[in-house]
Amino acid sequence: MKLFQILQVFPFFDRTVDKWATEARLLRWLTFLWLFAGLAVLFSASYPVADIAFKDGALYFKYQLAWAVIGLLIFNAIVHLPLKFMLKISPIFLFIILAMLYATHIPGIGTTRNAATRWLSVGSSSFLLQPSELIKPFLILQAAQLFGNWNRTPWKARIGWLLIFLLVLGGILMQPSLSVTALCGITLWLIALGAGLPSLQLLGTAALGTCVAVASVSFREYQRRRIMSFLDPWQDQAGDGYQLVQSLMAIGSGGLWGTGFGLSQQKLFLPIQYTDFIFAVFAEEFGLFGGICLLLLVMIYGTIGLSVTYKCKDPVIRLIALGSTALIVVQSILNVGVATGVLPTTGLPFPFLSYGGSSTLSCLFIAALLIRSAREMSVADVIPFARGKSDRPDLDSKRQEKLGTSRRQFS
Repeated sequence: MKLFQILQVFPFFDRTVDKWATEARLLRWLTFLWLFAGLAVLFSASYPVADIAFKDGALYFKYQLAWAVIGLLIFNAIVHLPLKFMLKISPIFLFIILAMLYATHIPGIGTTRNAATRWLSVGSSSFLLQPSELIKPFLILQAAQLFGNWNRTPWKARIGWLLIFLLVLGGILMQPSLSVTALCGITLWLIALGAGLPSLQLLGTAALGTCVAVASVSFREYQRRRIMSFLDPWQDQAGDGYQLVQSLMAIGSGGLWGTGFGLSQQKLFLPIQYTDFIFAVFAEEFGLFGGICLLLLVMIYGTIGLSVTYKCKDPVIRLIALGSTALIVVQSILNVGVATGVLPTTGLPFPFLSYGGSSTLSCLFIAALLIRSAREMSVADVIPFARGKSDRPDLDSKRQEKLGTSRRQFS
């Protein structure tokens, strides 16, 4: 409470804490429900591995809990900060994290795990940051700002920011991480679609993205093997198809109601069971019924997010809500698709469930942007550099009333 009172002293901090739209309240509680359920699932999925490796079954849970606390502090700050302020500082953080993203490619700085160099070691090898996750919310903010003001933005500025977006996607693809590159590319494309950009430009961008994905698969043998094993994982159960086979066995073992919390057996054999394939552990322990409930949670979250997008009056806020909703929902669907064998095996975490500090921070940041958009969805012309008005529409209306009164008195 004292921290909140201190923050209220700053002029950029929102003081209208009592004005929460229904959608904002629902999204906040759904985010908390999703996060706390994810902590419980992570505890179950990671306990055997952590117990064997570190003699402390709750180790990963403790780390994730610490990251969740840090993320919730950031979450609470973002939902009370005007989006106008976030849009002003987003380019600074975007460039900082972009530099961190390319720093992972420098020998001795980047940390490699499972043949992928995606992390920066901070202080010790146990404290890792993943720039490709941290850059997601700022990518949404900057894309919304660009595409929301597309017709009023000079061509040089358009081309400059599009090149920066390409640098972001290229840096992620070089790590290599085709799945995160595709997720960020899809999010940018959906924001551009929501902004009403010409169909020819959107189709051309989609075609270019498809060509890049095909080229990446063509030049990287392990990605080709993943696609081939995805088509028929049972042909190589001990090799490239091992992860998917174990995931399918875990999901099938859950039956209708599941084996019960903490009673999954396949998590003893399933690789990376507490990150990319955590849905398989969840499905085994809670069964088909639990899996449907989790998917319903994602669908309800996405439906409310789209409702916020529809109700937003300012075009930039509308695109922030769209991008935030799209990234969380699409990432969840892709993770489930991989675990169930509908999509090729990729390294994409499940939002709020999978282990990972950077992913947790990023997801909570994005959820906070969506909730903040819901709080500001009835505000028009909130961005001063876009429309030339102040960030307080109520002050603008009061000024107009005073001006009208003075004019009548003068006449």
